[in-house]
Amino acid sequence: MGLAIKNNIMASNAARHLGKSFGALASSVERLSSGLRINSAKDDAAGLAVRELMRADIAVLQQGARNASDGISMLQTMEGAMAVMDENLIRMKELAEQAATGSYSVAQRSIMNNEFAEMADEIERIASSTAFNGITMLNSNTGIVDIHVGTTATIEVSKVDMTKNGLNIATGNGEWGAITDNAAAYADTGTTTVLTTGTTNDFIVELDFLGATNQQVISVNFGQSASMTLEDVMDTINAASQNPSNMYDADGNKLGYAAASIYTNAAGTYQLEIKARDAIATSMSFTVETTGGVVSALAGIFGTTTTDGEDLMGANLFESMDTDGAWAADTAGGATAGLNILTETSAVSALLTVGSAIATKDESRAAFGYKMNRLESTQSVLNIQAENLMTAESRISDVDVATEMATMTRNQVLSQAGVAMLSQANTMPQMALSLLR
Repeated sequence: MGLAIKNNIMASNAARHLGKSFGALASSVERLSSGLRINSAKDDAAGLAVRELMRADIAVLQQGARNASDGISMLQTMEGAMAVMDENLIRMKELAEQAATGSYSVAQRSIMNNEFAEMADEIERIASSTAFNGITMLNSNTGIVDIHVGTTATIEVSKVDMTKNGLNIATGNGEWGAITDNAAAYADTGTTTVLTTGTTNDFIVELDFLGATNQQVISVNFGQSASMTLEDVMDTINAASQNPSNMYDADGNKLGYAAASIYTNAAGTYQLEIKARDAIATSMSFTVETTGGVVSALAGIFGTTTTDGEDLMGANLFESMDTDGAWAADTAGGATAGLNILTETSAVSALLTVGSAIATKDESRAAFGYKMNRLESTQSVLNIQAENLMTAESRISDVDVATEMATMTRNQVLSQAGVAMLSQANTMPQMALSLLR
């Protein structure tokens, strides 16, 4: 290469090498400052693709571990509520055992029964109100909660029914009762005629709560040619149930009470309700007794053309009370008004029932316990998987600081040398001026 002034080849060569060294230096600085070997697709296209897939998997696994942690918190909330239920059930069984002995009076058992019912009501409240992020798990045994744990599979947690009905501990005051059929519902109580009787015979209904020692058979005579409102029917029944001549039995026990009342249903209309006064009743019977055999021209809540001896319960004119004190639609016959400890017999029965409730609760509580253990194990596995993937991703993506620092030092030296040589190369054309002088 000869001496020239138009094209400075040495300067161009030095500039090219300087640019290459400076670019390598810039890349080393970027890697060391970011901590990543791959900062853009041009650094390692294949490595970048693998790294991004790994980072997505790591994020899913880490969120799955957090999901498992949230699931554990949810189950701990429910299990803690069940621990309080456990205390209430134990107290209920203790009260049942106390009431089962013969050394307490009826009044004392009534006090025990009040606490017994309060414990059951508290269990119902806990089951209905305990929630985690608005999710309830103790008031229904239908449905599941899926805990997604970072894979295609989920861990299913079944809901449980810890309500009074679910545990079979729905309580009541021991009374038996019935109500007129839903079809016999009236918009008012004092003006609409709900019963008319014939002109031939008296229409008499006998209300008998069987098995009760302190309960009279209430014989209600609605008379002949009567036209009554719902209030009239109620007053007629109560006049019979409170009849002064039948108020006391031979032992002086008071028998009179208001047997009838007016029930306001959900629709805002009114029905006739009849209850026993004695908690020892075992069944009930409402039958027709007439003075002449056939009731002519009868209409209203007791049906039509009713015959002597007819069972009004069997005719589906009345509905029986269920264990919640609500009404079972079109059900003939009687039903006890819930679990109670008002008598020795009912207390002994309650012992078995509450014992079964405790077993049911323990089974459900144990199910939550081993689900929590499983979720803890799952969380540990997910954390280990995420850690191993992070290690693999680090090998692909992270910069080796020692190696990169040595590379940067080399590139710094090359860049400095390139700058010096470019400076020298730029002075070479001046040598040609000496030949032109």
